[in-house]
Amino acid sequence: MPLKNIPLLTTIIITLWSFLAKATEPQQPPNIVIIYADDLGYGDLSTYNPQSAYSTPRIDQFANQGIKFLDAHSPCTICSPSRYGLLSGQLVCRTGRKPTAFEGPGGPSYLAPGELTLAQMLQQRGYRTGVFGKWHLGLTWFDQQGKRLAGGFQTPMQIDYVKSTPLVDGPNARGFDESWITPNCPTTDPLYIYIHNGNVPVGATKRHRSDSLPNLGGKWLWDNDEGWMAEGYRFADADLLFFDKTAEFIRAHRKQTPEKPFLAILSTQIAHAPVLPAEEFRGSTQAGPRGDFVRELDTLTGRLLDLLQELKIDENTLVIFNADNGAETLHAHWMRTDHQHDPAGGLRGMKRDGWEGGHHVPMIMRWPSKIPAGQISDQMINTTDLFATLASIIDFELPDEVAVDSYDMLPVLLGRQPADRQVRPWMLTQSFRGEFQLRMGKWKLLAHRGSGGNDYSRGELRGYELPEDGVEAAGQLYNLELDPGETRNLYRAEEARVEEMIEILQRTTAPKSGRTAPEGRKPLRWQ
Repeated sequence: MPLKNIPLLTTIIITLWSFLAKATEPQQPPNIVIIYADDLGYGDLSTYNPQSAYSTPRIDQFANQGIKFLDAHSPCTICSPSRYGLLSGQLVCRTGRKPTAFEGPGGPSYLAPGELTLAQMLQQRGYRTGVFGKWHLGLTWFDQQGKRLAGGFQTPMQIDYVKSTPLVDGPNARGFDESWITPNCPTTDPLYIYIHNGNVPVGATKRHRSDSLPNLGGKWLWDNDEGWMAEGYRFADADLLFFDKTAEFIRAHRKQTPEKPFLAILSTQIAHAPVLPAEEFRGSTQAGPRGDFVRELDTLTGRLLDLLQELKIDENTLVIFNADNGAETLHAHWMRTDHQHDPAGGLRGMKRDGWEGGHHVPMIMRWPSKIPAGQISDQMINTTDLFATLASIIDFELPDEVAVDSYDMLPVLLGRQPADRQVRPWMLTQSFRGEFQLRMGKWKLLAHRGSGGNDYSRGELRGYELPEDGVEAAGQLYNLELDPGETRNLYRAEEARVEEMIEILQRTTAPKSGRTAPEGRKPLRWQ
């Protein structure tokens, strides 16, 4: 070989060796960002609802770049139990407590001491973790005598912040390195304070009056409870603050410890009542204040994705978009009557209901280096499944007693699961009253009469009351493939199927041994 060709050959060998070495070395675990929306119905995003009264262009684009689930569900039809499901991988019935939405200094936390949380699992694999926005899992507060306070509207002024903080069951005691949260719904419940890393920078000392806030459209301020607030507390731009705190965490992490992966949860106020879009978004749609509110959520999602690109970490960041339950009752009614927009996307029911509109929600995931773009999945999936899925991604073997309602959906994300094979043989959800719904394939059993949540015999909801088939039956059974609107009750016509599903329901909800996930779960080898 001529000597002049030796440098070229050396370059080729070095390049090939570098390529092979890179291809065989383990990929760093992905950063994880979870955008957890509030009271967002299945029909509230234009990617799910072509008849939507407004568009959500950034989330639509986001869905096209990853996987969009058409059969995704929250664990419960109200917020606090669903948030427990996100961080524990299981239904709130596993705590022995009923579903509730905490108000004031209500608690203690659904997350018990010693219970492995999603954040703690990731911490054990070297992640730095942060949560920003609405917490609403219950917290323990004490008065001057050291007595634990109950929830409600009269107790916030009895809090002794010295005795109560650092909070024994706040985010930093449950696996988060950094947190900036509100204890409950940021603009609804009467304890309006911020909690930073388990401490309260400014206590609630100022009386909040709802007439100090804009009542957009003359009615959308509904459900803003008067109570006590911290000086400087922000209502109308709550989600801009939560976004800024999330972005600060990501930027600081990338600057200080770029070698470590991170988990960041942005837990939004949107689209919970009251409807208070930030001023810059008012009038941004033709669908009134709530349309503007969802447009704000769309824009903030886009800004977060832009931040990941700016920091050049987009390719190896898994972004998950999900919601805690369906749309609020009056929100659904007003959007239908005023703007011909159906937040439930044609499904029956709303927030609190065991019908699909109460827990059938959007779920989208994007991970450019691993998830093939443009996937639309019919896989039945629950928020609780994020726990086992992330465990698989980080090669964490879950003990059987952890996340007992969580299935590993990683094969679905990677496009390896045959479309005609469901990962889940069944799925449980709980309604506002704690009653159970069981899905098996196309069949859905509601182990109760009526909605399981709202009263459709009075007020604005009377217009959505449907004549009930089999009103004398003890429960409801629907074939969702033929009857997605849950209008024909087959409880009496399918007695054998009902009997089979009731047996499964009793077994999976047993107080100590109940579970829906398989035992002996092993992480999937995916790299």
